[in-house]
Amino acid sequence: MDLSNTIIEHVSDSHEWIFIGNYEKGIILSLPIILWNNGWEFFLSHQFSNKKIVKGKYGYYKIFKNTIYKTNSIGYLNLDTKGKPTNDKPWDFSITKNVVSILFSFFILCFIFIIMAKKYKNSQIKWPLGILLEFLILFIRNKIIIPNIGKKKYKNYLHFLLTIFFFILINNLLGLIPIFPNVTGNISITLSLAFFIFIITNINANKNYWKHIFWMPNVPIVIKFLLAPIEFIGIFIRPLTLSIRLFANITAGHILILSFICLIFIFKNFLIASFSIFFGFFIFLLEIMVSFLQAFIFTTLSALLIGLSVKNYECKK
Repeated sequence: MDLSNTIIEHVSDSHEWIFIGNYEKGIILSLPIILWNNGWEFFLSHQFSNKKIVKGKYGYYKIFKNTIYKTNSIGYLNLDTKGKPTNDKPWDFSITKNVVSILFSFFILCFIFIIMAKKYKNSQIKWPLGILLEFLILFIRNKIIIPNIGKKKYKNYLHFLLTIFFFILINNLLGLIPIFPNVTGNISITLSLAFFIFIITNINANKNYWKHIFWMPNVPIVIKFLLAPIEFIGIFIRPLTLSIRLFANITAGHILILSFICLIFIFKNFLIASFSIFFGFFIFLLEIMVSFLQAFIFTTLSALLIGLSVKNYECKK
């Protein structure tokens, strides 16, 4: 059994969504392929499985390790010394399984919160799930957003930060279901979330924030010249650490669970199977806690970064 490929295929994005089985035999959802190669190309991903080489209007295409390359009529790929194709790649705007999962989580959140809104009577709710969600919303507002941003400006960012929290949480939990992809364990997704934090933080930053970045008050001039470049780099590093932290923690949990499961098929031993199932289930329960914890940490640090940029801090002499 190829342990590394099995794990990498699970935690990576794909142009097909395999529910049961494999590419040769199984239940597979074929997703739309959308390419730009001197013109738009549209077809379904199952054509790669059937033909291996797909002929479009503007050329031939072949998929290699979930990446689509331009090729010729016989599907030639020129590999370098590391085994990576050097062929040109078309612009890929395909609907991958991560995109489908994000849309699915979007509809779940809309469905839950619309029902929650309708369950309110006389400003009270008796729906059990709604009570839990209300507790989470009030906790995030009162213990995370207001302390970090302040009572005067927190409403401007409340809806955004709540959306970030529940988006991360629902995708963390969906990723624990075997057939669902690892959305928040994809660095592209977490970088996109961090990019929004970066934009909001710096667009709304006040003069006081920029002053502390480039010309810190009550600091010797020589030290100011030393600290200014570091603080400027920190503007980019802080959101980046948000994305890496979320990506690394979620991906690590998936890799651990899959590693324990794969041990069963490698050793084919009853004692190893018992050990793998027990510890795999333990890590799964731990991952449920981590799903909430990582959503909480990402939201807290996002609120902290926004608060640092919009609050007026005064340095005492």
